[in-house]
Amino acid sequence: MKSSQIAGLQLPTLPMSESKLDYYFRICAKKEISLIVLGEYVLNSFFKELEKMPKSMINEQTKHKISILKSLCIKYSLTVVAPLVLVKKDGFKKVTARFTPKGVNYYPQYWLIDFKHWNEDEFFLPYKGKYKLPVLIHEGFRCAIVNGFEAHFDNIWQEVRDKSIDIVLMPNASTFGSNQRWEELLKTRAFLNNVYILRVNRVGSFDKSWDFYGQSMLINPNGEIEVLLNDKEELLISRVEKSVVKQAQKEWGFKKQLKKRGLK
Repeated sequence: MKSSQIAGLQLPTLPMSESKLDYYFRICAKKEISLIVLGEYVLNSFFKELEKMPKSMINEQTKHKISILKSLCIKYSLTVVAPLVLVKKDGFKKVTARFTPKGVNYYPQYWLIDFKHWNEDEFFLPYKGKYKLPVLIHEGFRCAIVNGFEAHFDNIWQEVRDKSIDIVLMPNASTFGSNQRWEELLKTRAFLNNVYILRVNRVGSFDKSWDFYGQSMLINPNGEIEVLLNDKEELLISRVEKSVVKQAQKEWGFKKQLKKRGLK
């Protein structure tokens, strides 16, 4: 059965220079890795900084990073999944971009954080259409893009089951010592849906009290963490196996039980 090497690149917000991305992408290309996931607020400044930045500066930041990613994906024959902030006439749109040597696709984030201290829902333009799980095919694997906050909502995971997803790619920006909660949540989601989850958190800090702790991880379809990074800039590389997905589905039979009872 099919296997593939995938990577998660754990970084803080990047400077305008392309040198750091070029360094890591070159490593991935040498290792014949062609799919890389970045965390949230890596291409753009962190949300609390965006709230205070001029619209023109955010637009310049986004356009420059798009240009860099387009060029590097062509140079190294890569697919890169990374969150972005797009500037529109009437505000800002939070999306996840898929860069390939052929171009860029943008997928809107459907659920946005609405906490008092971190209110993306108020800052970003709402997505008014019906939710549709972003799906891409990579080396025979069906991959879905689920942003970190979206992982909390059950109907996302119903879509994951309905669309026979093998790998969930999850850019993230988690802080305030929430690592254990995220581990337990994602191990459960991976096990109940028998999928790999590649969760890529950012690192760095904002205003001293906001520490992004990294700990990016690959969780297998049995809900076990196979690779776990620390709290520093680092590259996660792991191999995923189609046979592991199929065996977990067969062994636990959750989807079969749903179908037996006429449920999705």
